Amino acid sequence: MSRSSASAAIATLGIDLGKNSFHLVGQDQRGAIVLRIKLSRSQLTQRLANIPPCLIGMEACAGAHHIGRQLQALGHDVRLIPAQYVKPFLKGHKNDYRDAEAIAEAVQRPTMSFVAIKTPEQMDLLALHRVRSRLVSQRTGVTNQIRGFLLERGITVRQGLVPLRQALPGILSSSSDALSLRIVHLIADLAEDWRRLDERIAHVSAEIEALAAEDEHCQRLMSVPGVGPIISSAVVAAIGTGAGFKQGRDFGAWLGLVPKQESTGDRTILGKISKRGNKSLRTLFVQAAHVVLVRRPHGARLGLWPWIETAGRRLHRNMLVIALANKLARIAWAVLARGHAYQPRSASHAV
Repeated sequence: MSRSSASAAIATLGIDLGKNSFHLVGQDQRGAIVLRIKLSRSQLTQRLANIPPCLIGMEACAGAHHIGRQLQALGHDVRLIPAQYVKPFLKGHKNDYRDAEAIAEAVQRPTMSFVAIKTPEQMDLLALHRVRSRLVSQRTGVTNQIRGFLLERGITVRQGLVPLRQALPGILSSSSDALSLRIVHLIADLAEDWRRLDERIAHVSAEIEALAAEDEHCQRLMSVPGVGPIISSAVVAAIGTGAGFKQGRDFGAWLGLVPKQESTGDRTILGKISKRGNKSLRTLFVQAAHVVLVRRPHGARLGLWPWIETAGRRLHRNMLVIALANKLARIAWAVLARGHAYQPRSASHAV
């Protein structure tokens, strides 16, 4: 078969992505392989611009969203697949062409779950959140190191950033022999690192809040109790309008806020939460649940509180927090998917 006839016969195309090279396997309507080729990054769009629109599958990995948008602009139906869902379709020993063939097989399954291709605006928001998460992690490491050095000298400080920040000047300026001059200088340098990280976190957070204030989806999400600019923008960056999920339960399961199920036969065995999906977003929803339980915002008292009181009578507080986080996630999906702000029911109805 000539190259032109092979290109015309392609119905499904699997692409194994690499940094500089891509391996492509094309299949016709019957599933027979009609194309097997390796292309460089610069050749990919040129080559695919010359074939009729077809179904293209790729693993959801670094760079996949950018390439997906480029191929969509050429008229192709592009779908991103989580890498763990491709592995069962791999036959024989692993190589790049077999990976591409497995992707081509997986993308045709009618029950396959796909990842929605993110827009450039979503990628910008996601990048800001990843930078903020890294800075917060670094700040936690610095403060833990300070606490560790102090504990080795018999000095303990109450848990939390604020107590440590308040106690540190007095500890470093005291005339006690517990701390040597060298360790005082070292902790002072770590405190300066902490101050710079606080400034960076505040700057990135302000940028996220500014973007959230301009986005209508974020504004609707912030009507949900416990959800502020950070959580709302993180949700929009991760799932856009929520079109990738059929219902709120699917979003909660994707976040890993549901029990891990290992059932067989007629026995249903539920364990701890699965912790699948986006760890950072799951953590934010758990923090939002804590805020709702402690501060009891007006929106929660109107709609969520009857459910919280009923669940609280039968659940441990930690389990209640996870259950509430799951409910908040489902409400957030509904707000995005249905296009209107959170509307709490009256206190006489459980949500």
